[in-house]
Amino acid sequence: MPRYTIDFDEEFDRTLTELVKKTDATTKADVIRRAVASYSYLKKQQRERKDAKLRIVDEHDKPLQEIILP
Repeated sequence: MPRYTIDFDEEFDRTLTELVKKTDATTKADVIRRAVASYSYLKKQQRERKDAKLRIVDEHDKPLQEIILP
């Protein structure tokens, strides 16, 4: 398996630590793997459906936030 060495600042490390505690991810590497997989999926959807949008909605399907991927 390939290995990577990445330097993160303390704030990013705290964010990773919190995500491990508050999600079902088991390690910081697991959080990063899931984030990359999610980003890859979303970018693929964006390429295939040019007019598609990512929205966060409430329980009544009222849009709360629209996210545009770079």
